[in-house]
Amino acid sequence: MSLDAGDTHRSKPRARRGGVRRDPTAATISRVADAAGVSRATVSRVMNGSTTVAPELAARVRAAAEALNYEPSLLARSLALGRTSTVSLIVPDLANPMFQDILRGLSTAAGAHGHRLMVAESNENAEAEQILAVEARRRSDGLVLASSRIPEPQLRALHERLAPLVLLNREIPGTAVPSLSVDYHAGIRAIVAHLLGYGHRRLVYLAGPPASTSNTDRLVTLRAEAAGSPGFDLTELDCGSTFETGHAAARAVLATGATAVVAFNDMVAFGALSGLHELGVSVPGQVSITGFGDIPFARYTTPPLTTASIPKNELGGQAWERLWALMSGASPGYDARFQPRLLVRDTTGPAPA
Repeated sequence: MSLDAGDTHRSKPRARRGGVRRDPTAATISRVADAAGVSRATVSRVMNGSTTVAPELAARVRAAAEALNYEPSLLARSLALGRTSTVSLIVPDLANPMFQDILRGLSTAAGAHGHRLMVAESNENAEAEQILAVEARRRSDGLVLASSRIPEPQLRALHERLAPLVLLNREIPGTAVPSLSVDYHAGIRAIVAHLLGYGHRRLVYLAGPPASTSNTDRLVTLRAEAAGSPGFDLTELDCGSTFETGHAAARAVLATGATAVVAFNDMVAFGALSGLHELGVSVPGQVSITGFGDIPFARYTTPPLTTASIPKNELGGQAWERLWALMSGASPGYDARFQPRLLVRDTTGPAPA
């Protein structure tokens, strides 16, 4: 019976939850089960890769699923298996190309094993990193912490909760957490030897974030080199890890009277190079500059940057190998410490007379 506009009993259309109407003809696990003549539980086991289903039944289920164009729910599959096929990476600064290269290496390796990569940035905030780490691990099958800023006591307290866990540029001595690190001591010694060989005796270090363990490694080595080399004068300036902080430090660098700058990383070195250029300072004629990391832009600055090279893509790939081993119940193998390679370019030269 039709109702006209004046009918006070006109029924109102009901809002459908979510605003999306389900297709009644869409393939479901029940339809696949009916078509194959098996239970829904059998379909679920076959779709989840179980080997406990008889081969002829499994073949019937797969044929029915293909005929009906059935695709199992990823969420349901994750809940059934207790796995998400996702791993997480947390970095302190996504703007730094070094971490982007690590991300690319990890993502490529994980993707080859059917896993997706979830990425989060702590923005150099140790407290935020702890929260992110716990949340990311809850939503994924494993976690990689790159250059973690979490203080060691808190990291020790957290590491079992975050497992399976792999650390990059960080170690927790006395634990079984696998780590991949860079020998920053060796890299800094090579930089200092290079600068001393050019006759530089007054060096300034543009220090990285205080919470960075690699910054601590650099400082320890620089201080030891200064103490063991007569006439070597070292000045330390708090700086940071970005182009902006390096740029802002240019005037302070000049005020130290140093003839060479050892920057925490390449981004800081780029900033210092730009700031000194704006002040009319010749590099390397008046001041030499070194970076650390050899990010892709390092060879294209004017002049090209002298720096220490790190195998960033390899760090990401090897992090996956260890994480995959842990997730599979296997041994992650040995920890690795990579040796930086000094790349001498045009931002360093003889100390001015």
